[in-house]
Amino acid sequence: MWQEIIKVFSIYMLSTLKVVFGPLGGYAAQLNIIVTMIVTFAGMMTSVLLITFFGDLLKKGRLKNWFERQQVRAMNSKWRKYGLLGIAILTPLLLTPIGGSVIAVAGGYQRSKIIFYMFISAVVYAVGFTFLVYYLGDELIVWLKSVGIMN
Repeated sequence: MWQEIIKVFSIYMLSTLKVVFGPLGGYAAQLNIIVTMIVTFAGMMTSVLLITFFGDLLKKGRLKNWFERQQVRAMNSKWRKYGLLGIAILTPLLLTPIGGSVIAVAGGYQRSKIIFYMFISAVVYAVGFTFLVYYLGDELIVWLKSVGIMN
């Protein structure tokens, strides 16, 4: 039982860093597909909630100078053209949950909107990535072996 808890917790922690790590880890650990989806979703949302709620404190406290730097303002202005919806869509693909949340908080978006858009993004990507990995996983392994990447 403890082994299963450790597996699930490890996958949860990986999902806080990058969404695709959840389905890959769940598949490798042979977890149930539904458990993998839930753990992946929970990992992303944990990062989003922590950054969203504590991002303002960081912005006003210790990391105030970092948020005021020219690079952060320039980066934020680039992301402004995509809006919060664009940030939420691109977070699991290009960014990490932490990175997307930091950009959204630095952009001054409302906390409730950040959480809502990231929630939708987390559900879509957790389900989508998990289905892709679980249903294409065996074919991917066969292809990697045929190409010579895996033994």
